[in-house]
Amino acid sequence: MIDFQICSQETMERAICELGIVPFFTSAIPGYSIKELTKPAFWFDGEEESLGPWDWKIDCLQNGGIAYGKFLCGGKAAFATVPIYRELMNVRRAATVPDKNGERIMEYLEKQGSITIKEVRALLDVKKGQADAAIGKLMQQCRVVTGAIERVYRGPERVYNGWQVSYFCTPESLFEDFAPLQTDHTPEESLEILIDHLTKLTNGTATRKQVLKCLA
Repeated sequence: MIDFQICSQETMERAICELGIVPFFTSAIPGYSIKELTKPAFWFDGEEESLGPWDWKIDCLQNGGIAYGKFLCGGKAAFATVPIYRELMNVRRAATVPDKNGERIMEYLEKQGSITIKEVRALLDVKKGQADAAIGKLMQQCRVVTGAIERVYRGPERVYNGWQVSYFCTPESLFEDFAPLQTDHTPEESLEILIDHLTKLTNGTATRKQVLKCLA
């Protein structure tokens, strides 16, 4: 089974890079998540001194080569390296098209490069929950990823307790100088590559049903 002991930003980044793709929270595959691989003492609880992976993800993204967004387990947060993400992107884009709200966001990104939830709300004239859903759908389609996250410091003492602002962009703009996103595989081949990858990660203990549920 997967064997990592995450206790720092460095060990978290190493786990993501070695696993290739991994959900942030628990999934259909037992033990296969950043949460389950993190030593309990380091899992974030909302206190400034123990934000753990919730805060470490910021530096993981800044180092480049890691996609972060809601693209696994039916739209839950996950990380992936570019070689694995491009196979998932090949599968998802072949099976989906953006809706009208998605098209408007993609047009905005083509002109502006990035967008925040606050800007999505203004663009679509919707409430926060609807803006989150619109971005989440594009993440699930592998058309949008989190390009950067900023820590928010509040009050006169500039206290940081986990509040963050995310900037969303296209995978192409984020990784264009890092690695190609094109693949010669068909969507069907890409899906089998992903299934095989997750099956090997778990030493064959995960069933195909569990793997597909995680990749959904």
